[in-house]
Amino acid sequence: MPGFNRLLDGYRRFRSTGWARERARWSELAEGQSPEVMVIACSDSRVDPATIFDADPGEMFVVRNVAALVPPYQPDSNYHGVSAALEFAVTQINVREIVVMGHGFCGGCAAALTRQFDDARSGEGHFIAHWIDMLDDARDFVLGHHSGELDRSAFQAMELAGVQVSLRNLRTFPWVAEREQAGTLALRGAFFSIADGILHLLDEERGRFSPA
Repeated sequence: MPGFNRLLDGYRRFRSTGWARERARWSELAEGQSPEVMVIACSDSRVDPATIFDADPGEMFVVRNVAALVPPYQPDSNYHGVSAALEFAVTQINVREIVVMGHGFCGGCAAALTRQFDDARSGEGHFIAHWIDMLDDARDFVLGHHSGELDRSAFQAMELAGVQVSLRNLRTFPWVAEREQAGTLALRGAFFSIADGILHLLDEERGRFSPA
């Protein structure tokens, strides 16, 4: 397993350098965590939030999944990993900001736009298909504004729209909406461009992303 062995080499470097230098910090973190920011990002291997934000351990509470999606509030008996993490961050850790970070060349958003998994509802791809159907309305909007053309601008529009879908869904959680209205919680949208390394931030009032 050369891939995992490389990770073990990295762990040993971390133990002899990063961990050793920050022993006091790690001792403090062993007592608990108090990050002020939650980041919801994609599972894509190219967009690690800790790397992009040059963050130290303990600075961010991070959830990663396909296309950085947040499902709508559904208080039922099913398993809800993102919702559970969100609830923990907001009601137990009391984060003050939630950042939804999409990214360029996102496979989940591309699959939603092309309907790649529409025929996979009962076989391989079933879970992916059901997950990205949260983007169905956004996909129809994007296709309508791009005349059905699947060029790079359409894919990027889908990626940006995915961030906005997650922000809307975040506000369906009562304890998120209450805290945002009270001014104790802020929601932010971001988009990381892999090609040039630029982070874009969403101005929700104008509906536009601009470089940070």
